[in-house]
Amino acid sequence: MLKRFFLVLLAMLLLATQAFAQSEPGPMQTVLQAHAEVIAESSRRTIGPAIDAVAGSGLPQAQAVLEAWQAKDMWQRQSDGWFFRAEQIDASTYRLIDFDSGDAIGEADKGDLTQLKPNAGVRGLLGTALVQFQLLDPDPARRADALTSLERSANADLLAPLRASIDPEADAALKARKERLERLLTISYDPDEAARIAAIEEMAGDLGVDVRAALNPLVATTLRVYAGEVPGGINVARVLRPGSEALPRDTAYAMLAEAGLAPPRVTEGDVRAALAAHIDAGNVGGVPVAELSDPARRVGAYTALAAGGLVPAYRTEAEISAALDAHRFAQIYAEPSPAVTGAAEAALTRISTKVGLNQALDLGLDALSLGSIYFLAAIGLAITFGVMGVINMAHGEFIMMGAYTGYVVQQLIPNHTASIAVAIPLAFAVTFAAGVAMERLVIRWLYNRPLETLLATFGISIALQQLFKNIFGTQARPLTSPDWLGGAWVLNDVVSISYIRIAIFVLAMLFLALFLFIMKRTRLGLETRAVTQNPGMAGAMGINPGRVNMLTFGLGSGIAGIAGVAIGLFAKVTSELGQDYIVQSFMTVVVGGVGNIWGTLLGAGLIGGLQKGIEWLNPSNTLAAQTYMIIFIIVFIQFRPRGIIALKGRAAGD
Repeated sequence: MLKRFFLVLLAMLLLATQAFAQSEPGPMQTVLQAHAEVIAESSRRTIGPAIDAVAGSGLPQAQAVLEAWQAKDMWQRQSDGWFFRAEQIDASTYRLIDFDSGDAIGEADKGDLTQLKPNAGVRGLLGTALVQFQLLDPDPARRADALTSLERSANADLLAPLRASIDPEADAALKARKERLERLLTISYDPDEAARIAAIEEMAGDLGVDVRAALNPLVATTLRVYAGEVPGGINVARVLRPGSEALPRDTAYAMLAEAGLAPPRVTEGDVRAALAAHIDAGNVGGVPVAELSDPARRVGAYTALAAGGLVPAYRTEAEISAALDAHRFAQIYAEPSPAVTGAAEAALTRISTKVGLNQALDLGLDALSLGSIYFLAAIGLAITFGVMGVINMAHGEFIMMGAYTGYVVQQLIPNHTASIAVAIPLAFAVTFAAGVAMERLVIRWLYNRPLETLLATFGISIALQQLFKNIFGTQARPLTSPDWLGGAWVLNDVVSISYIRIAIFVLAMLFLALFLFIMKRTRLGLETRAVTQNPGMAGAMGINPGRVNMLTFGLGSGIAGIAGVAIGLFAKVTSELGQDYIVQSFMTVVVGGVGNIWGTLLGAGLIGGLQKGIEWLNPSNTLAAQTYMIIFIIVFIQFRPRGIIALKGRAAGD
């Protein structure tokens, strides 16, 4: 009995506490009640003071109230006009959450509650007000999200809260982003002209696209027409003269007519159509139809129709000229401040110059990257062609064979880094063996017979393509690069180069060093140089030219296989892969100088630079680059038939 008494007493105390809490509004409820009528109306035109009052209250609950309001989670109790968050209990009952305490303070019937549903305009104002809280949120991730949202859609109202959040920012990266965005918003929205000019000058050397996006609207112009002189106080970019290249005469008069400053111009077609529509008993405007072939009579007939109000008035060239002379045409800046537009144009000019220089650097890096690819593809051909004079049309298929070797290894070894590490030496071994077999079975019987060698290797090329097409099909096979080769090295918004191309460049330089080591520091290199310079004398000194030729051909083929693995990382791996590089490989060798590794390096750089330069001049037609490049090489070899660095050696033995 006593226990039940205490339970009833406790319940009564709780109800009394709840009633007291609801009778005395907390600080946030007081702020909301002060603007209750405006909040309930929820009109974009009048809601501003209410939002400012909540945001500027200094209360810790302000952010939660604004977020609930923006999320349409604010409810007003009709019985007393108080505002709450509400949680649905069932179809007709809601639990009320107090904004001040954050606690549930009771329940209410749905019929006694009104949900506030702010429209898009009000939600935008709430979002602007929330920025100052989100930019200072204790969670760095939420601050970063708020800053990203601000970068996407900023306005003048966000400049002040952004500035207020910079000094308290502890994260260095976020602070740098905030400072940059503050400069950009200052350029666009700060009412202080001096502050805008200072921000423009500070960002003048920045290549970021966002900087140009902020500056371009400042120098945007619209073409306007004025009766008489251009009024003072207008920021004029330039005055245009009708009949100039920038403002054709017809365009200028059309502007006058559109603005209602002159009657529309009647064209010759309009005259003919009007005359045809008003033929009456063989006459038009008192002029016989037979005489309308005379331009003067046509104009006279049309003028008579116009005098009768049947057609618009005809404007003579003299009248048109007079109308144009009586008006001024000017391009007017959208930005009213001449000082700001002047600073913006100077900054854009400086940026444009810097962009051009960086584009040249980016083009140079692209050319260097392409040259390294051509060098890697051609180095094996330079060895075989230089030492043996064999025109190996199947060289591209050794590149393709190396790429497919990499693909097969990746099917067996899922780890991409490990698979590439295994694929490179394995591709060398496979294509080395294939090259040795080809030299022993075919090439050695055709030395000093270039036409037969060309035809034989061309046949082998076709056979290898068909063989790999039968094995792997016609669909392109993926050769995936490791994650650490993904992405690109970005210097700025203009200059970047992929890590794969950097890796290929490094690989090309490593093979250049390896080739030089073999040729200068090994017995094979010594014998190869001897056979290259004078095979007869080398044979007399005990060197086996056949063995040297076999190993040299295998070495060149093996390097082509490694090139295939590298090329397959960014190009499609198909049976026709080698055909995309065989022509450039031969051009590289011929231009550089047959049999000379330094010449091959220079030739690859020249071919890569030439191709990228032509593509830059004519980006819409990549085939033109190939055509012009071949024409250049044909002209080049007319003046330099032995290449950049002429061959010394085999000619002495011929």
